[in-house]
Amino acid sequence: MFRLLAFSYLFFFTTIAMAQGSLASATNLPDSVSATAADIMASLEKPATQQKVVTPPMLTGSAELGFLYKSGNTKSGDIKTGVDLRFEKDAWLSLLNVDLLVKKAEVKDDNGDKHFETTDQKWTVSSQTNYSLDNKEKNYIYGNIWFEENDFSSFDNQSSVSTGWGRHWYKTPKASLWGDIGPGFKRDLFKATEVESQNSSTTWIVQAQALYIRKLGEHIELKQHLSAKQALNSSENSIYKAETTITTKLISTLQLKFTFKLDYNTKVEAEKENLDTQTAVTLVYSF
Repeated sequence: MFRLLAFSYLFFFTTIAMAQGSLASATNLPDSVSATAADIMASLEKPATQQKVVTPPMLTGSAELGFLYKSGNTKSGDIKTGVDLRFEKDAWLSLLNVDLLVKKAEVKDDNGDKHFETTDQKWTVSSQTNYSLDNKEKNYIYGNIWFEENDFSSFDNQSSVSTGWGRHWYKTPKASLWGDIGPGFKRDLFKATEVESQNSSTTWIVQAQALYIRKLGEHIELKQHLSAKQALNSSENSIYKAETTITTKLISTLQLKFTFKLDYNTKVEAEKENLDTQTAVTLVYSF
């Protein structure tokens, strides 16, 4: 019995010594340093799990809404709304923008009764798809389509298609600059007047665009977009546009957006202005 007990104690202490030696060699400690109970327990802990990489969604978007109402001698209301969608996967990037401006006013019918109805509206649809030519997403080829129906201008509607080459010229944590250029085709449908019937004009164009984005603060962003649709025939209408937006975040998904637009057409009706401006303040919901 004594021999069995002595053998058991000898086996127990030999096992502890071997465990201490293995722990010391594994942690590159000198032989003179003994492992404590805390060291042994720490060696048995499970390694920390790696954090999951959050993949951004392929489809994102935003919707905006603004409203102006007048009452008194005249009653009228303006509604400004729009939707932006962005789809990005691998080398592909697609953008879709729909913008609508509706003006409602009080009008009299033949019987003298007043009705509140739509008098003018402007809606624009534009879409562009980019395909990156390199892994750094510097150079890309693009396809662009644009359509606008504007009761406030000399045109019933205008449209264009374009394709070409672009480049992400500049990128920092606070600012980015894109620019592209390419050939295209444009069609203008002029309104009928007292002396002329409705007619259309088509021409080849060179389209150039630039987009500059800069963060002015943690929750404020500036965007400047410039575009030109230059007709190759000098007798045809050319279109130049500029849009400045400043967006400030109110909460995580709600922003306040200030927009200022310039639209310039080189060929318009005699009683119309070449330059149209638009200023709007809207609420934007991102999703």
